[in-house]
Amino acid sequence: QVQLVESGGGLVQAGGSLRLSCVASGRTFSSYTMGWFRQAPGKVREFVAAINWSGSITYYAESVKGRFTISRDNAKNTVSLQMNSLNSDDTAVYYCAASFKDAVVVITSQLWDYWGQGTQVAVSS
Repeated sequence: QVQLVESGGGLVQAGGSLRLSCVASGRTFSSYTMGWFRQAPGKVREFVAAINWSGSITYYAESVKGRFTISRDNAKNTVSLQMNSLNSDDTAVYYCAASFKDAVVVITSQLWDYWGQGTQVAVSS
């Protein structure tokens, strides 16, 4: 069983930045594909970004390309999401996700194995 714990959410003004982190339990973190999702009030959960096991391949939703950066530190079992130029549309609960499957398979199928509890991000205009 893998446990994912997110942190770093909060309230920020439009145009500002936040950095989210997700710490994973388990010894095999370096083999997981990791991802970030978000769910705004009244909306379905949507994909934000993903990163393969080594950090060499990343994927982004069109809405966050150029503003968000996903990264990972396998030595610390941590995946991060640097969010810049935030706007009100970025307000949501952000969730960390993990999968044992290859990144290409996960991105195509969107079948993730583990989820965190989420961290709230609120952007004020």
